[in-house]
Amino acid sequence: MERAGSLIGKLKLPAAMADPEIRVRAAWAAAAGKKIARHTRATMLVRDTLVVEVEDMVWQRQLATLRPILVHNLNKTLGAALVADIDFRPMPARRKPQMAQTVRPKAGHDEADSITDPVMRMLYRQARKKERA
Repeated sequence: MERAGSLIGKLKLPAAMADPEIRVRAAWAAAAGKKIARHTRATMLVRDTLVVEVEDMVWQRQLATLRPILVHNLNKTLGAALVADIDFRPMPARRKPQMAQTVRPKAGHDEADSITDPVMRMLYRQARKKERA
């Protein structure tokens, strides 16, 4: 019985689906395993070298020792020797979504209304009028 990866290479598929880079990137998770795939991302295929982004330098060093095994697993999954080497690179820092620290004022909202002391509120408004004039 043949592996699906080798059958895909033999089929007459549209160019986008038969593209080696797309096939290699799609096969990365299966070849690397779940744990490694959670901490890495296959980004591009440059000639016969797969560029894989890793979370940090520790992952980069650890996966560098597994490079021959990962290349073998990847080519076995693909059913063809498309990858000769893997280049592990640290991922650029990504910012996580952040919550707003303050609430946006509504349109037409006067910032002077947030001053609780009525005298200070009046003085603030007068100073603002002088500044604008």
